[in-house]
Amino acid sequence: MIFGPEDRDTLRAILRWRRDVRHFRPDPVPAPVLQGLVAAMDAAPSVGNARPWRVIRVRDGALRAAVRAEFARCNADAAQGYAGSRRDSYAALKLAGLDAAPEQLAVFTVTDPAAGHGLGRATMPETLRQSTAMAIHSLWLAARVENLGLGMVSILDPRRIEAIFAVPADWEFAAYLCLGYPEFTDDTPLLHRAGWQENLPSWWQDR
Repeated sequence: MIFGPEDRDTLRAILRWRRDVRHFRPDPVPAPVLQGLVAAMDAAPSVGNARPWRVIRVRDGALRAAVRAEFARCNADAAQGYAGSRRDSYAALKLAGLDAAPEQLAVFTVTDPAAGHGLGRATMPETLRQSTAMAIHSLWLAARVENLGLGMVSILDPRRIEAIFAVPADWEFAAYLCLGYPEFTDDTPLLHRAGWQENLPSWWQDR
């Protein structure tokens, strides 16, 4: 398939307007849309075609509450790493959409899957984690096309999350994702807008 300028411009717009969303409306995400997002992950690349990601759609209230409690614990610990005005700035940030996101996904990586027969990862086993990251990014872009927002909650202890979900020993926690329709859209990262960290260009060098 050959793509044209309109396709290029659309992709650039999707990339520009992809945000790490924290503010969600409670409106449910239609089932056909969710199925489309699963298909987007199916299309993601992976080392050796191993497809090591595993996704749990978190619907149980007790599990969601446990994740919120773990976030609160980790967030309080993280705040102690800052002092003065930086700590105040940290406290003012909204760092998770756990309170409102209608869909929540716990994503894991199988650390030594039989699929792929080890191809491409003997010297770089981290490519399994990179594969999961690419699957998440595929989901993220597909969600944006559906006018959905997605936010990644990283202030969590991986071992505790694995225990909360009682996953197999070879499942490594990768990400906790909040998904839903955003309260607003923005083409500027929240941390840039809040003055925490400006959006810098990629480091790229010829040698």
